[in-house]
Amino acid sequence: MTAQPATRTWTNPLRDPLDKRLPRIAGPSSLVIFGVTGDLSRKKLMPAIYDLAHRGLLPPGFSLIGFARREWADQDFGQQVHDAVAEHARTPFRESVWNRLAEGIRFVQGSFDDDDAFDRLAETVHTLAEERGTGGNTAFYLSIPPWAFPTVTKQLARCGLASSDEDAWRRVVIEKPFGHDLDSARELNAVVNDVFPEESVFRIDHYLGKETVQNIMALRFANQMFEPLWNAHYVDHVQITMAEDIGLNGRAGYYEGIGAARDVIQNHLLQLLALTAMEEPVSFEPTALRAEKVKVLGAMTAVGPFDETTARGQYTGGWQGGTKVPGLLQEQGFSKDSTTETYAAVTLEVRNRRWGGVPFYVRTGKRLGRRVTEVAVVFKRAPHLPFDSTATEELGENALVIRVQPDEGVTMRFGSKVPGTTMEVRDVTMDFGYGHSFTESSPEAYERLILDVLLGEPSLFPGNEEVELSWRILDPVLDYWAREGTPEPYEPGSWGPPSARAMLARTGRHWRRP
Repeated sequence: MTAQPATRTWTNPLRDPLDKRLPRIAGPSSLVIFGVTGDLSRKKLMPAIYDLAHRGLLPPGFSLIGFARREWADQDFGQQVHDAVAEHARTPFRESVWNRLAEGIRFVQGSFDDDDAFDRLAETVHTLAEERGTGGNTAFYLSIPPWAFPTVTKQLARCGLASSDEDAWRRVVIEKPFGHDLDSARELNAVVNDVFPEESVFRIDHYLGKETVQNIMALRFANQMFEPLWNAHYVDHVQITMAEDIGLNGRAGYYEGIGAARDVIQNHLLQLLALTAMEEPVSFEPTALRAEKVKVLGAMTAVGPFDETTARGQYTGGWQGGTKVPGLLQEQGFSKDSTTETYAAVTLEVRNRRWGGVPFYVRTGKRLGRRVTEVAVVFKRAPHLPFDSTATEELGENALVIRVQPDEGVTMRFGSKVPGTTMEVRDVTMDFGYGHSFTESSPEAYERLILDVLLGEPSLFPGNEEVELSWRILDPVLDYWAREGTPEPYEPGSWGPPSARAMLARTGRHWRRP
């Protein structure tokens, strides 16, 4: 008898649910936005929802519900969404996409303390479950001030929207600030967790949704060439910078009394630092990733004495880029004797075997030389250079720079011989840019994060323990600054106050000029 060849069954990879190249598509769901009339909703959230729909990542019955005090009908709110999308969406506007999205748009008018309004909201959610097949799965986006969280969460619990007797999920999304110090963060976490279990709470840090931030993990853990050097034996120091070239005109209501450290360092920069310094997780499952970030934040401390290791500044009036700009004290809404800092720099240390003795310098500021966010890992100099001293006069330190924005990518700086008959070594750079290497444009951070909320994927969202540890790190510096009085003035277009340069110069180092 002749043996028959074995029958082989081929699986089309385009239909394989395990194929990681396929985009993840949200299941039946709806999103309720509180604070839907604000700038964040208009410029980021509603355009991101359209972009997700345009990319085919939302279910056919997806529904968007706005909640605000405005006396709008559904069609009025729909027009607001339309205008926001037309102005701010990343992807091209298509009528067919818009018409499909518009079918699920609803609006509920009311205030946060209005029981009837929340009862109408509950009825709307239930109606959409029946009419559009959302299954009752609902995420509540609190784009509102933290003082309103207790009222809104209790209202959601009162009208039965915080939980479901059926299989439907309910999730809450919270925007920063997550408190203003450790005690307030704990109170805020307790208020939210009293209504929503921690696994249903998604704290948005939009920086974690950026492609280049996620690329920190890819760079470190997908490549063997970096890991052997990623420690105190080879790294001299790390600089993390988030600089903006704009001022605070129109944002006094939010920024006055908050300042640069609370606004940026406590969340964005400490999260960037945690991803840079953490150990390799056993997987990228949320619990494993969060566990490693918690470990490194728990080992982190601000280095003193703070009069030498920190800097605090406030921009003055002057000329920037050919334009005369006001100082913070002249901007509308700020007190004439405001001590709110617009520049903050802090020296941190991770006290573990990998990083012991390596300073991490973090800085952020308004009206600086340019808009840039980057992580720079600066390596120690070679212990021996077999060259004449004149051959290496222009040789600096090796560095690996991860550019988060703009011009997203990675730069490596190293020494190379200058062409010619003599031996002369000078710094050169090797550059990788997302725009040059990939044809796909990077999605906006809010696209990724909203989709992750609908999917129940919390990897890119800091948990309450991370938030509280971040405040534990920063609080001693804030307490010191509160006792010291006014921040140091600096000129617009500069790179901060003189004390910022001095804090590195004391150890023979200097800030990078991005």
